[in-house]
Amino acid sequence: MLKKCIITFLVSMVPIIELRGAIPIGVGFGIKWYYVVLMCMVGNMIPVPFIYFFARKILEWGADKPVIGKFFSWCLKKGHSGGEKLQQKAGKGMFWALLLFVGIPLPGTGAWTGTLAASILELDFKKSILAVTLGVLLAAAIMTVGSLLGISAISAIK
Repeated sequence: MLKKCIITFLVSMVPIIELRGAIPIGVGFGIKWYYVVLMCMVGNMIPVPFIYFFARKILEWGADKPVIGKFFSWCLKKGHSGGEKLQQKAGKGMFWALLLFVGIPLPGTGAWTGTLAASILELDFKKSILAVTLGVLLAAAIMTVGSLLGISAISAIK
């Protein structure tokens, strides 16, 4: 069981997959849902301060490098365009927009992208972290309910 917990925790830290993919994995492994939520939230939030303070600098540094340049440029463009769209739609409600951007589990959204966008837009660190944390909590609730309903539906069919 420890191996399954470690896998679930580590998957929640992976960009793009994050908690949205880790919760269904943990629930599918048979781990109690409340442990899965706790593990995944912690795992998803660990990289956030590092992303906020260092990702932009690293991406800007690597954007013109031969091997990694295209990928780093793509990441910068993704973060910048996500941030601009968010800012255009949000106006003064940036906190709530960031929270919903992170919290609603759609492709290309999540703690990694939301934090990168907050960093690129130079939003306040404390407000950004709070919005991302609450967004991760919202995503955890949505994914947990969806995962539990999916497992129940599969069990009912059997």
